Amino acid sequence: MDPEANNCRNCGQRTITKYCANCGQRSSVYKVTLKETFEDLADNLFSLSAPLITTIKNLFSNPGKILREYLGGKRKKYYKPVSFFILTTAIYLFLRWSIGFEIQGEINLDQSTMDQVDPDSLTRARDFMFQNINSLAFFFVLSMSLMLKAFFFNKYMFTEYVAVAFYLNGVYILFSAINILFIKYINPQIQYLAILFMGVYFIYAMIRFFRDQPFWVSIKSVLAFFLAYAGYIFLAFNLSYLIVILK
Repeated sequence: MDPEANNCRNCGQRTITKYCANCGQRSSVYKVTLKETFEDLADNLFSLSAPLITTIKNLFSNPGKILREYLGGKRKKYYKPVSFFILTTAIYLFLRWSIGFEIQGEINLDQSTMDQVDPDSLTRARDFMFQNINSLAFFFVLSMSLMLKAFFFNKYMFTEYVAVAFYLNGVYILFSAINILFIKYINPQIQYLAILFMGVYFIYAMIRFFRDQPFWVSIKSVLAFFLAYAGYIFLAFNLSYLIVILK
């Protein structure tokens, strides 16, 4: 008999139940199998008690609560912000691929800019940016974190605002996924519902997050969101331009 059969393979604690009382890992963990992998995926994604379901529910019903609790130390209760951002991005990209959706968009540049650079490079940079817009979404996380710190500098540290921005951008990507379905199957003329919904959601989330002086929080949130989105487009376009001219 294996002397470690009744010991947790994660922390070494003696176990007598299906799960370790010390770290929560299953007791029956040996070699990684395909069955175990899919069971873990199903448990984490589709269980009503899974952190992902709890996280999505709270991000829409009471975003201030989840942001405060996560920053306050309740980490196991919620899906991790970076993991949530990556998962929503993967869902968006899969949905976009499955329906064959191609993003169309325009960036208006003044004549002086057009005279200084190759118009063809600008066009290719624009197309590259829109085709890879969610792959460049990290820039929105960065710009949003910076704006939150700039407008609410005495509330939290910059690294804490980064976690907040990952959560909020995950929501934005979900809005984007719904938006492309709307464009594809309902009205192709309306391109910017996701950013409009995100703007309203961002203000709502900040008011619930900070819980004091809602008027001033809403004013600061409008400015923070506008500047964050402008910074996102600026960084994404310039990186896209750099990529296309170096190809």
